Amino acid sequence: MQKSYAVFGLGQFGGSLVKAFHAKGAEVLGIDKSEEKVNEYSAYATYTICANAVDENTLKQIGIRNIDHAFVSFGDDIEASILTSLLLIEMGVPKVWTKAQNDYHQKVLHKIGVHRIIHPEKDMAKRIASHITSEKMIDFVELSPNYSIVEIVATKKLDKRSLGDIDVRANFGCNIVGIKRDGHFIIAPSADDLIYENDILIVIGQNKDIETFEKKGD
Repeated sequence: MQKSYAVFGLGQFGGSLVKAFHAKGAEVLGIDKSEEKVNEYSAYATYTICANAVDENTLKQIGIRNIDHAFVSFGDDIEASILTSLLLIEMGVPKVWTKAQNDYHQKVLHKIGVHRIIHPEKDMAKRIASHITSEKMIDFVELSPNYSIVEIVATKKLDKRSLGDIDVRANFGCNIVGIKRDGHFIIAPSADDLIYENDILIVIGQNKDIETFEKKGD
């Protein structure tokens, strides 16, 4: 079943995120109190709403409980960011992602239970969209704008195949530097080590190469 997303605040980051989800073919709801911003991104969001997000009745009316991931990106309005995030958590949204403006903001977001706190750069929106629209990629750490370490769940296609047989570096340009299996962590696995379905592969490389491996190799 396709996941659904909501972006609160259509500024530079929020707007970029809506565009990134649109490019992935995902269903995304865009919310902003500025009618100008709502109109600007109506071509990219599945639905857009001009509304004040710091209002529980508004959130109920737009069906926020049906959203899988909610993103809060309110420029410099830290109070609105905190209150909206808290409302979303209390209303049971499974994953709430909030952009932090500073260390104090981050501490408060952590205290109220935000699931993921983000410090975005403009290009980060594309990486986040790739991460949560993927059925295989379960976590990532961006090392630079072009390089990342990601955790990818091994599919049946890789079951009982050795690293030497797959040869990820030669075929895709990235490297498997670790394998998590049943609570154990295999560091720097050898070419003879086998991969089993549902193993968690720790992959490092350029973002484009990792994405190719995820789509074609795994």
